[in-house]
Amino acid sequence: MRHAGSHEDRSGAERPADYLSRLAASELGQAYKSLVVDELRIVAGATVVDLGCGPGADLAAFAAATGSTGRVLGIDSDVQAVAEAAAEFADIGQVEIRAGDIHDLDLADGSVDRVHTDRVLQHVAHPDVVIGEAARVLRPGGIAAFAEPDWDTLVIDFPEPATPIAYRRFITDRVVRNSRIGRQIPGLCERTGLQPARVIPVTAVFRDTAEADRVFGFQRVTARAVRAGYLSDAAGATWLEHLRTERLFASVTLFVTLAMRPR
Repeated sequence: MRHAGSHEDRSGAERPADYLSRLAASELGQAYKSLVVDELRIVAGATVVDLGCGPGADLAAFAAATGSTGRVLGIDSDVQAVAEAAAEFADIGQVEIRAGDIHDLDLADGSVDRVHTDRVLQHVAHPDVVIGEAARVLRPGGIAAFAEPDWDTLVIDFPEPATPIAYRRFITDRVVRNSRIGRQIPGLCERTGLQPARVIPVTAVFRDTAEADRVFGFQRVTARAVRAGYLSDAAGATWLEHLRTERLFASVTLFVTLAMRPR
């Protein structure tokens, strides 16, 4: 079973690194990544751990914030993504990439200043365990940022409302393991010893079908929804034709939860 960094759907149809890179380049990715770095308030010399780092989309920004005296550690269970990230950052001395399970970190208690996840907890087997590990390794006063979507917030304009509702229900029921994790993280933080300080909603609105498709994979997901009985063949065909030919309106909300380990 995949754990850290597993951003593929439950069919295993897509590599995590492909999903990470594509969404990082999207409007949604660009909207919140710089915000997260600012909110983490990383200082020179800090130690930052990126859990489920994938191909390393966030590591360069963390390295720039920590400076040459800091340390940035990326951990992911996808061995191929780890190899790609390690090659990408081979010349940046303060960046280290490791293969590992973020449910069981090989890090000492209270040894890091910042912890980060980005669309990782929606896929892991036990989000509470991962957040507990984040709490354990953070120093007192250390900050964690968990950026995770809530797929119940997905809305897509369509003349027959039942179709996008069924499409969304397929995603929340069958595609994303922890599809409502965005709303659950503050409570999980409180139960694992972190103090939630702030929750920032980031809503992406897509008007361009090609850009949205890079994030949502309409053709692939619709085909699966039809096979699973959430949409009829006719409804699926009409839905895809509408997405191809009509002006799109789609949106989804990601929640950035910032939490601190008490001093």
